[in-house]
Amino acid sequence: MDTWAWLWIGWIGLFAVLEGVALARKAPDDTLSEHVWRWFGIGRPGNRPTMSGWVQLRRFALLAGLAWLAFHLLTGGIF
Repeated sequence: MDTWAWLWIGWIGLFAVLEGVALARKAPDDTLSEHVWRWFGIGRPGNRPTMSGWVQLRRFALLAGLAWLAFHLLTGGIF
């Protein structure tokens, strides 16, 4: 394996450690999911942000980014 492979493995390992600690703590707003929900205006039932153009734009950006990532990974980088 080359240097880049080891760096990506290290990055994934660091993520696993951070997420594991956040899950074990069970404190609010410390997992990646909770941050993504806050950054993109998702919220939780009963605590959702007011639907504004800014919230819609952030949600669309999340959807478009995830759709692109899925196509990118599933097509071998054609997209």
